[in-house]
Amino acid sequence: MRAELRAKILAVCDQKIKAKGENIGVSFYAFFKNKNDDPEQLMEAATWWIQTHQLDHFVKARTIKEMVKNNL
Repeated sequence: MRAELRAKILAVCDQKIKAKGENIGVSFYAFFKNKNDDPEQLMEAATWWIQTHQLDHFVKARTIKEMVKNNL
């Protein structure tokens, strides 16, 4: 995963946790605007989420944050 995407995921997870609490769930769409302005990065996130880790649609933000921090 590119450093840019990694940083974006961590920042969004931190923001969501701060606003909604430790149990907030996110999907990989949470890291992108409604307008698809970076399809390569969106596909990279989708591949990591769906193919690599076979995650459910919504996963706790804290879980995603830990996975990204640990380079999983």
